[in-house]
This record gives sequence, C-alpha cells and structure tokens, in this order.
Amino acid sequence: LKEIIEKNRIEIIPPERKREVLSVIKQGLEDICISRSVKRAHGWGIRTPGDNSQIVWVWFDALANYITALGYADEGPRFQKFWQENENKLHIIGKGISRFHCLYWPAILLSAGLSLPKTIFIHGYITVGKEKMSKSLGNVVSPFDLVEKYGTDPVRYFFLREIPPSEDGDFSIERFESRYNTDLANGLGNLTSRVIALSKKLKINPSLKKEFGSKEVRIEVERAYRNSFKALEHFSFNKSLEEIWSLINFSDRYIERERPWETKNKQVIGNLLFILSEIAMMLKVFLPETSKRTLKQIETGESKPLFPRI
Repeated sequence: LKEIIEKNRIEIIPPERKREVLSVIKQGLEDICISRSVKRAHGWGIRTPGDNSQIVWVWFDALANYITALGYADEGPRFQKFWQENENKLHIIGKGISRFHCLYWPAILLSAGLSLPKTIFIHGYITVGKEKMSKSLGNVVSPFDLVEKYGTDPVRYFFLREIPPSEDGDFSIERFESRYNTDLANGLGNLTSRVIALSKKLKINPSLKKEFGSKEVRIEVERAYRNSFKALEHFSFNKSLEEIWSLINFSDRYIERERPWETKNKQVIGNLLFILSEIAMMLKVFLPETSKRTLKQIETGESKPLFPRI
C-alpha cells in the first residue's frame, strides 16, 4: 500500500494529504474489525453472514457501494466498464474521511483482486464566520435558499472561485454579494451587454465572429485557454476561473483603449464578439446556464442582463 501511494498508482491530491496518509502508514497499520455488535449498532445495518449478533461495520458497507451499485455481485457489464476497465476512476471526498478512502478502501480492493482508483481528491470544509456549520450554532446555510434567491450559476461561481479546492473556505452573504456584483454583474454581465449593444448598433453579423480575432486577441485567448485547462488538471477551479476572468479584464481594457463607440471600427467589435464567444465556451463547465445565455445573446444580438446588480 505504501509503494502504491508513493509511486502515485493512486494519486492523492493535494500533496499534503498524501504525506498525511504516508505518515499513518509509517506509524504502522493494524487489523480492523469489519463488524459491530447489534447492540452497539442499535440493530441498524446488514447482518453479518453466519453471526446474527453482528452487523457489518458501516464504513465497510459504505465503501463497497462504489462497486456494488455497479453490479459487482454478478460482475455485470456496468461493473466491468466503469470500474474494472476504467482507467480514470476519481474519488472526490472531504478531508474528514481520507483515512477510509486512502487506506481501508485500497486495502479492501487489493484483498479482492480488484482495480484501484486512479485519483483521490481531498477537499476542505466550508465554514461560516470561521466556524464549522452546525444546527446547534444555528449557522447552517441552505444551498437551496441561495439558489432560489440568487440563481444556480452565481452560487456555483462563488464556491468555485472564492474557496481554494483543497482548503477550508469561509462563507458569508456579504462576501457572496460582493463577489456577485464585482465579477458577475460588473464583470461578465457588463462586458456582455456592452459588446452586444455595440455589435447591434454597428450591425455586425455575429455569424462572422470566427473571421475576426486579431493576432493580439488570439494570443490572449489562447493564453487563457492554456492556463485555465492546466489549472483544471490540478483541480484548481479557482485559478482556472481566474484565467477566464483575466480575459474579461483584457476585454475591458481593449474597449477603453480602442473606443469603438467613437471610431465605429467593426474589426474591434468583431474581435470583442470573438473573445466573448470564447469566454462563453470556456464557462460551459463552470456556469452552463450563463454560457448558454451568453451565446444566445451573441447569435440574436438581443441583450438582456445576465446578472442584475444586488
């Protein structure tokens, strides 16, 4: 198990979590009991075959769900396709259950002669006011309430952009609304409305946007694509979004420099349509509804606020 983790046959991300797991192994691993007494389990769970006084330990049961849900019992086609033959098995887990997934689960799979996961990505916790969310403190934030008030994409954006993926991150309504207004309403939303309005005024055919894109513009777009995807490969969602927003910032500077509302330069507007369409494509994996709405506005030339200020 130590060799498997050291040589990244199972890659544990981030590196500090990998070091923690290796440290536990170095201290020495002991056998674990995979059952609990019926009394201790309050009668809840799966009875241990051959001993009705015991119930299968909940973590042994829970981990096995990864394969039993795919039809491991009869080694069906879904199990073969999505587990045994799948070279890109990824677990995304909270830091509090890393020992179960990085030690116990691989050990179970090795003992059964089954394929191992390729990557285990371990994320931090979301806190409120620097405190862990709990019902007793009354500081639980409902994602459903946030979505109902602000929309799905703004909620997705805040947590992907504001919170480092492998660390704890703090939430507050004030920080959420500040990020919403700064990045979404004044950033992407404002850029979209300006570009669509200018293109409509100068009667730029949106279907020709691919014919635009000066050398300067294409260099910026290619840089953003390259750096954004590189960050994604390391699960750095916040840095990936930063690269996309750097393209929005470039566009704002480009508009102020070229002043197309004065020059009526169609090449400049075409360049901006080209950039905006590329931004929308890059956002598909993060903000799918926003991406769709932006592309529709480019095609129709009809501008509607993406993110009304709050």
